[in-house]
Amino acid sequence: MTTSGVRAFARMVARADGRGGTALPILEGEGPLAPRRTRGSGGEARVMLVGAMGGPLGGDVFAVRAAVESGARLRVGSAAATIALPGQSKGAARYDVRLDVADGAELHWLPEQLISAQGSDLYVTTRVGLGAGARLVLREEQVLGRAGEQPGRLSSRLTVCVEGRTLLDQELACGPGAPGGWDGPAVLGGHRAVGQLVVVRPESAWEPVAARVVGQGAAIMPLAGPAVLVSAVAADALRLRRVLDEALADLG
Repeated sequence: MTTSGVRAFARMVARADGRGGTALPILEGEGPLAPRRTRGSGGEARVMLVGAMGGPLGGDVFAVRAAVESGARLRVGSAAATIALPGQSKGAARYDVRLDVADGAELHWLPEQLISAQGSDLYVTTRVGLGAGARLVLREEQVLGRAGEQPGRLSSRLTVCVEGRTLLDQELACGPGAPGGWDGPAVLGGHRAVGQLVVVRPESAWEPVAARVVGQGAAIMPLAGPAVLVSAVAADALRLRRVLDEALADLG
């Protein structure tokens, strides 16, 4: 820990083990980021990110790196929600996630919700680089404020590229100090939970997907290439998860 906050880093590498399974030759973390291998199924390796400390707090910098090599399959979740909290430092906290999935590899990135507590200030970046034949299911869920409280400031950016070609580059800022209109009908419409799914499959395995509304507060939108984006808003975290699960089931 420094006077400006905690610096924490986690890294994982998934590699085909040559026997139809997936090995994790690198699985390491420090401070509040503790990745743990759990029981997988079939050829898939599973990792759980365990929060060993609270936060991120103001001034903290967290970074997570995951690489899935060709032929490997990795599923990553988290043991509990991440709660952004105010800290002694006046600077914003940062949480940077970088995911690289090779041609012929598969990643399911399914963390629990990120909760923006009152008084917090957090900037999240998620960057995904995919090979031509990579498969991806990525879920992001953000909750603005705990029960009965106003949200903190939360800014997030999600970028997904296939072979260097950008499929999605999207940014959202909410809470005190965010550009006006974030809570209006064109963005959150008064809801306090927002999330998205990105599903990428090889061209040969993808049926054409038409843009449509699914459930209550969610829309499916095809992206250029073999990818689909599901965007959703809901009154709370439980309803948001239900809507996103329904949308994923709808995609098959």
